[in-house]
Amino acid sequence: MTGHRIFTTPYSAIRPHYVAKAERKGHTAAEVDQVVSWLTGYDEAGLTRAVAEDITLEEFFAGAPALHPNATQITGLICGIRVEDIEDPLMQQIRWMDKLVDEVARGKKMSSILRGS
Repeated sequence: MTGHRIFTTPYSAIRPHYVAKAERKGHTAAEVDQVVSWLTGYDEAGLTRAVAEDITLEEFFAGAPALHPNATQITGLICGIRVEDIEDPLMQQIRWMDKLVDEVARGKKMSSILRGS
């Protein structure tokens, strides 16, 4: 999936959709940020900077302080595709983030979302 247009989409364009999805289901932007931080290692300042600087998702993941070692435990379907079967590492990371936000919106317990961390 090299060159997929999602790779050049800014994180700042994606985050409002994540937050809106969570808020529609009674959850908060802080919960979205918590799961994105867990996945990527960004702190609050790093996430704020990513939004302010309009960095692309490719840059967002390339610059991530540290992907969580339990990220590979994120499984299931996103857009009809099993996230564990996605071959492109960047696409898989993006879909992991999508899956975590979906789990927040569905009201899954945070301890489960964060894979026991």
